[in-house]
Amino acid sequence: MTAKEHVAEYSAVLGELLREREKLLGTLDRVAALHGTARLIRETVGAKAGFVAELDRPELAVIRWMSGTRTDSLQDLEVPVGQGIGGRVLALGRPVKVADYVSSPAITHQFDAQVRGEGLAAMLAVPIVARGETVAIAYAAMREPADFGDDAVRRMEEVAREAGTALHLAKVAETDRTAAVAGERLRMQSALHDSVGALLFSIGVQVRDLHEDLRELPGLEARLRRLEGDVSAAAGALRESLLALSECSPERALPVELAEHCRSFQARCGVPARFVQLAAVPPLDAERTALLVAAVREGLLNVEKHARASSVVVSLLPSDDGVQVVVADDGTGTDAVPGTGMGLRTLTRRAARLGGRVSLVRDDDDGCTLRAWVPLVRR
Repeated sequence: MTAKEHVAEYSAVLGELLREREKLLGTLDRVAALHGTARLIRETVGAKAGFVAELDRPELAVIRWMSGTRTDSLQDLEVPVGQGIGGRVLALGRPVKVADYVSSPAITHQFDAQVRGEGLAAMLAVPIVARGETVAIAYAAMREPADFGDDAVRRMEEVAREAGTALHLAKVAETDRTAAVAGERLRMQSALHDSVGALLFSIGVQVRDLHEDLRELPGLEARLRRLEGDVSAAAGALRESLLALSECSPERALPVELAEHCRSFQARCGVPARFVQLAAVPPLDAERTALLVAAVREGLLNVEKHARASSVVVSLLPSDDGVQVVVADDGTGTDAVPGTGMGLRTLTRRAARLGGRVSLVRDDDDGCTLRAWVPLVRR
């Protein structure tokens, strides 16, 4: 084998490993896992539509993640236990299938109008289980009467098992992030108590003493000056504490700022936006950090203007000796052509100056994905 052939072989192996790594990292986000499951159902079972309902509480599921649907008639549909095919799965804890939804005597028919509106007929639903507990329901549907055979049920159960594992990992990751945030808040509380709290306590004591000593006019002016000095010191300490919280080092500020952009986007648009840090990222300088933040801001702005999305996921992760951000939506908008906007062209030029890259592609199924990557600073 020639050296060139060795390089080609190793390159193919490396590419496969990188794809497996991306797949594994994707499981660490609940939203990505559920949306990906809806797509995987269609690919695995050969269904025309796939969708997933999350459990809001043990007796109620809500359909939130869909792939291959033509309308929004099923979006956010609440499915109580016992009702329809999903409610029957909740009640029985096992797969349920019907050859024709609206005419089947095996289920109740509270949702016939929504199913007709979407143009569905045959349907298969299985429970998604994590740690022995049903946490979601996976659906596969056809647009004509048909019989889902045993092989289709088996493949759906495999998809559900993968989804259950992904949801468990996402919960563990979310718990770790929540614990980290809680610990940081406790540290902030302690710092504020020990600095600003102590100063304010001193001021309070002096004010009380001043009230008691009002008759001693000769010393009143000096004590007032000391009081004013303490007030100024307290205000300065408070400003420094707040500045430290909002303008920390670039590598610590990056996830905080990206999460804040997601919260602002969701509050502004009403579209669920999740931030997930898939792994710790190496330190970046201010210019590289600013580029990644600008990329996320541009990605969210594109979603807001063009995508008509029902969810957005912003991810931050180390990648290829650098750091990458990803903005992925499940929108259906077609009025924006990826790669033609002034904002994206500006980002691409900025990234190129740093040795990085930016791309925006339309997914095969639906939605768009923006990626921005910058290399680490070489020391």
